[in-house]
Amino acid sequence: MNLNGFGLVTGMLVFTLAPNLHAQETARGRSFGFRADVKMILVPVTVMDRRGATVNGLELSSFTVLDDKVPQKIISFSNEDAPCSVGLVLDLSGSMRNALRPAKEALTKFLGTANPQDEFMLFGITTKPLIYPVGSFEDVPSFTSDTSIIQNSIQFAPLGGSTALVDTVYMALGKMRSARNPRRALVIVSDGMENHSRHSKDDLIRLAVEADVQIYTIAIDTVPYEKKAIHQTEARRALNYLEDLADKTGGVPFVTKSRQDISAAAERLGLAIRNQYVLGFQPQNTDTSGK
Repeated sequence: MNLNGFGLVTGMLVFTLAPNLHAQETARGRSFGFRADVKMILVPVTVMDRRGATVNGLELSSFTVLDDKVPQKIISFSNEDAPCSVGLVLDLSGSMRNALRPAKEALTKFLGTANPQDEFMLFGITTKPLIYPVGSFEDVPSFTSDTSIIQNSIQFAPLGGSTALVDTVYMALGKMRSARNPRRALVIVSDGMENHSRHSKDDLIRLAVEADVQIYTIAIDTVPYEKKAIHQTEARRALNYLEDLADKTGGVPFVTKSRQDISAAAERLGLAIRNQYVLGFQPQNTDTSGK
C-alpha cells in the first residue's frame, strides 16, 4: 500500500465473503444451489505523521493498494469510529516494579477514550496468565462495556511473579474469538521481558498473524544505561519483539522511557485504534489454495 507524504501506514488483511448465487434447474422442478465464492479483502489502515499524530480527512484518491505489486481497484472506502473489542494486556511481573504505576495510568487514560459500544477484557502477565475481573486462568469471563469494572481491576491488580508474556498474549488472542465487534485489537503494556512461558515466541507470531486481531504495544524501556551490556542487549531484544508483534498484525508500536511518554502513547494509541480507514478490493488472483 502506498501513501505519499506521511510517516507511517499500517494495515491488516481481513477476508470476507460476498455471495455469488448459482441456480440449477432439474427436470423435476427447480432446486437452487447457493455458493459463496467472491472474495473481498478489507484493509484497516492507520495513518500517522512523523510526529506520531493520527492523520484524518484523507480521500480515496490518497491511497493505492497493491496485491503482489499489482495495483487493485478500491471498491469500498470508509473512515468511521466503529465499535471495537479490545483486550488489554498489562504486565504485572516483577520486572515492571518501577513502571507499573505509569503503565496502569496509561491503560486508565486509554479507557477514557472508549465509546459506549466498545467492549473490553483485561489480562495480567505474571507467573500464570490471569483474566480480570475474575482473575483466574481457568474461569471464562466475558467482555464488558462497563469500563469502571476494568478500571477497578487495573487499579487493584498486584505486582509480582515471573513473566509469562507469550502465554498471556497467546491466551488473549484465543479469547478474542468471542468478541462481538468485527474490529478487534490487543493493547499490550509491557517491558517485553519473557522467562516463564510454555509457548515459544515464534508460536505466538504465527498465531498473531492468522488471528485477524491488530496488536498495539506500549513497550516500556526500564533498563538503566549503566547496566551491563548483556542486560542492555536482552532489553533491546524484548522491545524489538513487541515491535515485531505490532508490525506483523497491522498495529502500531510505541516505545516509552518516561511517565510522560507512556501517557502520550496511550492517548495516541486510542486515536490510532478508533480513527482507521477501511479499504476494500476484490483480488484479481483467483488462486483458491489458501496461500
